[in-house]
Amino acid sequence: MGQAFKPIALVVEDDAYQRELLKVLLEEAELHVFACESAEAALRILDKYGSGMSLLVTDVQLAGVLTGADLARIARQRHPDLSIIVTSGNAKPILPVDALFMPKPWQALEILRQAERVQ
Repeated sequence: MGQAFKPIALVVEDDAYQRELLKVLLEEAELHVFACESAEAALRILDKYGSGMSLLVTDVQLAGVLTGADLARIARQRHPDLSIIVTSGNAKPILPVDALFMPKPWQALEILRQAERVQ
């Protein structure tokens, strides 16, 4: 039999194609995935499910006012054990010390490797 529950991941990406790709990749890694396009929506999901969440994957540029870097800092303050991956096609922003930065274009295999680490 499988696990009693799947670890939970949150994907935050304003590009619909990349958001869906990340969602499918993480579901293939046996995670339950929530996905949204803004940090503001992500914070609402974190407020509801954050204590059970294992992984946050966010782009830096998002819909809304907050950036993915802002989201990573807030998420780290609220959920110190959450694994965080931040992606961007631009320079690495200032992130929490233990957040992983993955420049775009990222490799699907690398996303899967990181997802396996949180299970």
